[in-house]
Amino acid sequence: MAIRIYKPTTPARRQTSVLTSDDITAAKPLKRLVVSKKNRAGRNNQGKITVRHQGGGSRKKVRLIDYRRDKFDIPAKVASLEYDPNRNTRIALLNYIDGEKRYIVAPADLQLGREVISAKRAVDFQPGNAMPLKFIPAGMFVYNVELVPGKGGQLARSAGNSIYLMAIDNGHAQLKMPSGEVRLVAEDCLATIGSASNPDYKNIRWGKAGRMRHRGIRPTVRGKAMNPVDHPHGGGEGSNPIGMKSPKTPWGKKALGVKTRKQGKQSDKFIIKRRSSKKRK
Repeated sequence: MAIRIYKPTTPARRQTSVLTSDDITAAKPLKRLVVSKKNRAGRNNQGKITVRHQGGGSRKKVRLIDYRRDKFDIPAKVASLEYDPNRNTRIALLNYIDGEKRYIVAPADLQLGREVISAKRAVDFQPGNAMPLKFIPAGMFVYNVELVPGKGGQLARSAGNSIYLMAIDNGHAQLKMPSGEVRLVAEDCLATIGSASNPDYKNIRWGKAGRMRHRGIRPTVRGKAMNPVDHPHGGGEGSNPIGMKSPKTPWGKKALGVKTRKQGKQSDKFIIKRRSSKKRK
């Protein structure tokens, strides 16, 4: 997989880059593992916008992904590597020896015909194999990690992401997240060896507004470009700063650098070290 840059025939083309599809081996998904997706454009069941800047975009169908990896001790062969419009990683179609087929989030450098397995015991530490954290040696990288045993992978599922397994102690695994946060997870939680595929996704230059519209992302207007009735930053003659001690949301609440995590949350005891990439007040 590589990034392709086009000849600069237009200003937009000059700024645009795309991922090649050399690693994709199937043009169409398996029909019985695909369901329709309704585009709600950021609106709830009352028709009110609850998530701004969403709407339109290309029509997508949802691939049913096996995050739980609960088909234990049955080997499967990688039948194809496919594009999924709903995520930035590649997905892999597994053919189990009993005839069942499932999609998983593909690890980096997964090859066609490779055999992968999910087990409740220690197996080969090959990318794509899933097992409980207690059987994985410290110092390895894992992805698609469960927070609750049996619930399915919730951590490190996006392109190029992986989690560093630091240690196993007192029934818990110490995991270092991509953000730098260190937290405890039960040692019985399943994790997949390796890192999520498509690591070059972060290097794409989208180039023009139209590509964002295809993704279902609508334009974002700056608050200072609005009127006072529409935004706390609005108003004034000419170009003005926000004129406040701290930036505000459209609804008047403080933005940027404000803690949003509830104090005394039940899972606080599992967080050993908070991420330090953002300045916290």
